[in-house]
Amino acid sequence: MNSKIIKRLPYGNANFESVMLENFAYIDKTKFIEQLEKESNKAQFFIRPRKFGKSLFFSTLSCYYDINREVQFQKLFGDLYIGKNPTPRKNSYAMMEFDFSGIDTHTPDIFRNSFKQYIQSVVIQFIKNYASIFDDAQEIINDLRNHKVEGIGALSVAFQATKVKIFVIIDEYDHFANDLIAMGVNEVYKEMVRSNGIVRDFYETLKKGAKTVVDRIFITGISPVMLDDLTSGFNTAENLTLNKRYNNMLGFTKQEVEQLMDETGVNRDFINVDMEWYYNGYLFNKDATDRIYNPSMMIYFFKQIIEEEKIPEKIIDDNLKIDYGRIQRLTYNEANRETLLQIIKDEGIVSQIVSKFSIDALNQNEYFVSLLFYLGLLTIDKPSFGNVHLRIPNYSIKTVFWEYIMKLAKENAGFTINTFELERATTALAMDGKAQPFIDYIVRNIFSRLSNQDLKNFDEKYIKIMLLNSLFQSNVYVPVSEQETNNGYIDIYLMRSPLMPQVKYEWIFELKYFKATKKLTLSQREHAKSQLKNYNGSYHMKDKKDLKKAVILFVGKNKYEIFE
Repeated sequence: MNSKIIKRLPYGNANFESVMLENFAYIDKTKFIEQLEKESNKAQFFIRPRKFGKSLFFSTLSCYYDINREVQFQKLFGDLYIGKNPTPRKNSYAMMEFDFSGIDTHTPDIFRNSFKQYIQSVVIQFIKNYASIFDDAQEIINDLRNHKVEGIGALSVAFQATKVKIFVIIDEYDHFANDLIAMGVNEVYKEMVRSNGIVRDFYETLKKGAKTVVDRIFITGISPVMLDDLTSGFNTAENLTLNKRYNNMLGFTKQEVEQLMDETGVNRDFINVDMEWYYNGYLFNKDATDRIYNPSMMIYFFKQIIEEEKIPEKIIDDNLKIDYGRIQRLTYNEANRETLLQIIKDEGIVSQIVSKFSIDALNQNEYFVSLLFYLGLLTIDKPSFGNVHLRIPNYSIKTVFWEYIMKLAKENAGFTINTFELERATTALAMDGKAQPFIDYIVRNIFSRLSNQDLKNFDEKYIKIMLLNSLFQSNVYVPVSEQETNNGYIDIYLMRSPLMPQVKYEWIFELKYFKATKKLTLSQREHAKSQLKNYNGSYHMKDKKDLKKAVILFVGKNKYEIFE
């Protein structure tokens, strides 16, 4: 009897050849190669959030179409959909591949030189790889190295001298644009991308090449922020990003997650969290049916189970925290900050999704919201009267937003978190069933130090966000916002962390806020307490052991009352 071969988990591996030849698990997405080839427009544009499997897919494309890999076709693709259903153009192109993630953006001159040198290096490597399709490959390389031809001119030389059709793949097309936006140096962006800038020259040369030897083009990135500015320089590509047919092209469906676990031997006994709640939720077309798991989040989670053979200690990848800095830089103006705060409070927003826009538009609401969608910080929930309701995709992304709010408050109010005191207060909550030490800590150390600017937004929802982040940082609870019950929604439900089974008490918090100028009345107190009684009969909560409930009335930023 043959034992099942366990495949390796492809953590951090975006090289298709390596994945297929070194016993890594591979979720077969090759049916989309067939779909893409059937598209009438051979120049295609497709974007997805960071760490969504773009680089591996484009490595797959490269191996499939590369004329130099024809002898490897059966070994690489024989067991996959596309190997059993090959298309007419398999292994028929010279592949020219660009990855703009390494361009230096510090100054206009540095950017220009870095961009030119990179184009030069790609063209030289291209000519080396396909020397047989050039009459004088070495002479061309010598001219390039001796700077007889430079930068964009090198691209023109390659197009003019080749004898076969070229497939151009551009990965991270917008990386340097996002860097420039992040640093706030919009003038450099405008000089390099617009008018007669070097980036526009590159795409115009590519467009000219498409009339002769460049037969196919595939461009990817994480946002459409350059599309509007490149329209006249490169207006031939079709944007497939929001197309229903390609909703599942990157990322994992629920069935694919199951397949990955089976192939890599993930022990399901060590999975005691709701993976769908933590990692799923992405939808890129309002009419699509399958919600998509972020592949990087899933593989990170499974990697811990396989390597440690126990319940993972880190359920959320620290790499997500990179997005905090991105959010901070995007909210450089008050309008964007207000929009973001409202999204966090309501856990979503109704808006249009704009298919392309310029850097100049990012201070306008619908463009800013659209960018959050493309970055993977929002996703489609449902249609809404000609627009779409966008929501935060999953719990992992919610924590990124919570951290943003907490850090913003820290920067404005100048306070620091006393981790020892917070730990002691959270322990009292978890083990002694006492809410007062935790609420007292939050009021004294955070709420009371908020500025007047912060207090403009101070309400139950703002309080909830601050509490959620503080509780999340403790790792004792998994704090849940707006938990649905048959009697309504719970402001905060403190669910026992799967890593802390010894926690004795779970909690329900009902929050109320009153301005400091108002006095609490008896009826207000009684009304708040009555809401907790409703949760007692909820089928979600009635069988839970050691569940404590508290209504917390905040008055201004310094006073509070707790009723349990």
